Amino acid sequence: MHRLRLRRDFLAAAQGTSCALPGVVVQMRARGDQDAARVGFTVTKKLGNAVIRNRIRRRLRAAAALALPGLALDGHDYVLIGRQGTITRDFDALKGDLASALQRFHRGNGRRDDTEHS
Repeated sequence: MHRLRLRRDFLAAAQGTSCALPGVVVQMRARGDQDAARVGFTVTKKLGNAVIRNRIRRRLRAAAALALPGLALDGHDYVLIGRQGTITRDFDALKGDLASALQRFHRGNGRRDDTEHS
């Protein structure tokens, strides 16, 4: 799976559908091509200092590496946004959050500003 690196790609994904779960917010957009799926990670400074933000980002990358390969579709971009609960959430639950978001997107029920709280 390829990485999103350009700001314009993150902004484009923000205009797509999103799903907020206890451990992560996932944004998705269909690019309209058949290239490999791409994933990007972002964590706001509101969540803590650089050490905390990097720890959140590492957890998201590890969860994405395990959860996305079977669920991410070619021609789509996914942005994973860290939340306060990302750092304390059980790792299996975090992977489950990612899987749940992608399943919701690809069966057509993911909609803008879809929120669920634990």
